[in-house]
Amino acid sequence: MADLFGAAANAEGYDASNIEVLEGLEPVRHRPGMYIGGTDERALHHLAAEILDNSMDEAVAGHANRIDIYLEAADRLTIRDNGRGMPVGGHPKFPGKSAVEVILTTLHAGGKFSGKAYATSGGLHGVGASVVNALSSELHVEIAREKKLYSQSFARGLPQGTLAEIGSAPNRRGTSVTFCPDPEIFGANPKFRPATLYRMARSKAYLFAGVEIRWKCDPALLANDDTVPADETLHYPGGLADFLDDATRDKGLLISTPFAAQVELDGQKFEWAITWLNGGEDGFFHSYCNTVPTPSGGTHETGFRQAITRALRSFGDLAGNKKAADITADDVFAGTAVMLSVFLRDPQFQGQTKDRLVSAEATRQTEQAARDRFEQWLAADAARATFLLDAAIERAEERKRRKKEREVARKSATRKLRLPGKLADCTLNDTDQTELFLVEGDSAGGSAKQARDRKTQAVLPLRGKILNVASASTEKLGANQELSDLSLALGVRAGKDFRIDDLRYGRVIIMTDADVDGAHIAALLMTYFYREMPSLIEAGRLFLAQPPLYRMTQGAKTLYALDDLQREELTQSGFSARGKIEISRFKGLGEMPPAQLRETTMNPETRRLLRVELPRRDTIGADARRGVDQLVNTLMGKKAELRFGYIRDHAEDVLADLDL
Repeated sequence: MADLFGAAANAEGYDASNIEVLEGLEPVRHRPGMYIGGTDERALHHLAAEILDNSMDEAVAGHANRIDIYLEAADRLTIRDNGRGMPVGGHPKFPGKSAVEVILTTLHAGGKFSGKAYATSGGLHGVGASVVNALSSELHVEIAREKKLYSQSFARGLPQGTLAEIGSAPNRRGTSVTFCPDPEIFGANPKFRPATLYRMARSKAYLFAGVEIRWKCDPALLANDDTVPADETLHYPGGLADFLDDATRDKGLLISTPFAAQVELDGQKFEWAITWLNGGEDGFFHSYCNTVPTPSGGTHETGFRQAITRALRSFGDLAGNKKAADITADDVFAGTAVMLSVFLRDPQFQGQTKDRLVSAEATRQTEQAARDRFEQWLAADAARATFLLDAAIERAEERKRRKKEREVARKSATRKLRLPGKLADCTLNDTDQTELFLVEGDSAGGSAKQARDRKTQAVLPLRGKILNVASASTEKLGANQELSDLSLALGVRAGKDFRIDDLRYGRVIIMTDADVDGAHIAALLMTYFYREMPSLIEAGRLFLAQPPLYRMTQGAKTLYALDDLQREELTQSGFSARGKIEISRFKGLGEMPPAQLRETTMNPETRRLLRVELPRRDTIGADARRGVDQLVNTLMGKKAELRFGYIRDHAEDVLADLDL
């Protein structure tokens, strides 16, 4: 009950007199964030962008070809153009006020609503200039129009007198605005950054080839910055292509010629320039609408991404590459440098700061403008197009692999991830002592598990011949249970995420039967490690066991032979001339007694191992490493004709009899 009476008492203190009505530019000063996104440094520079956009609208409309930007002091900026100049006559709806004063003191007053004065423009709501006026401690405007010069001053949005004719201007026309940001809004001593304004001016010059922007800055403001000139004329006849060339000059490029074009559709203009960068280079996507930057993207970016992606998919489909259907825009645009500029009638932005374009039709219009041109560009150079398609497909396969790994990681977060069931692990964790034997089948695995040293030796049986990764797709590789168990046992991830420090064992030993099938399995495993874990080989941690093929006994003496050649040598020199030599051939590791397997193949004191060696990439030339890649592709890849050619060319090099 007390709460009820308290609420009633509060209600009695709230009546019509509490309703405030903000007039003129008062709303802007009370809530600047609604109009310029805040009161920080970014918002401060947004004031400059609003005035510059008005001058750019004059240039794009064909009424101006020069804009001057002069940073006189840290808090004083002048922007001047040679356009038509603001109208100076009296406004019919505001008797006693000039159109200049109405523009600068009234929200939603401007010449861009009907589309009659400007076909396309960055200013849309008639608030830009008036907001700058409201948030400036002082603003001074000069208009040269019809050979006369007019002037008016304002303070915090309020006129300091009326518009006055101050002289003649026979050789001058256009509008000049000088303003100082208000410390009451932006904090004590607000300062423009020359570098920010210079980048803004340069980007505007790139966006419209028909304008020349003259930049000037007080040298005293550049004492600690040698990247910004004190005086420069910015003019780029090549438009966005010039910008892209400058922005990527110090970057590695995948292609020598960017895809750049300008298109006009239904009275609207679309311009772009895109190139692809080397791996590791940082890309960017800068987009604009009516010269206004849209850092948050929007529908024009969506349309352009769709155009490029669908055109590349279409090229892959025509080339018979089924993998092209899997690529996404993210695969295509990874590592790209993109400039996109559109000029639209009545564009719709998200908020007054215009960070994002939301015009629904812009998606279809931009895609229509860019797709046909990109398809023609691809068709003009099939080799270049195939190169870009292959790069996108490679990124798509990498994306799928990462997705699968994330799914595994999510599952392991909810349940403890177990080691493969067939793995017989060792008890020590010291990688200086431990080793993993990869053996062929359960039978060999059973013998190896009995022959091993349980403290330092682990055994993982593999089911026959593993997948040939040199000819398998990323999907097959990711779905293969044997390879998944192998990487899980090793404690590492395959591919680009492999880290040698995660390896659970100091040595990885491939132990297969001493026959053709065993050699093939060993080749498949070496191919897997070369493709998916080359750092393991480079570190010298991959080995081939050397199990014997023959057991030779004479009385109490027993020797083992690796192959037929060694058997003949031992027959001649390893035994005495008297007495019968009993020779038995091992059918496989699974048929070898554990004691003999331990003695011949697993005991570090008596075994023989071959280290698989691969020089690190930074120690050999690129040509040498490409030679290794080519050899692996020839012997293990999809093309049988390459293997046939290699066998034919090297048949005479085979000295030993083949095991047929």
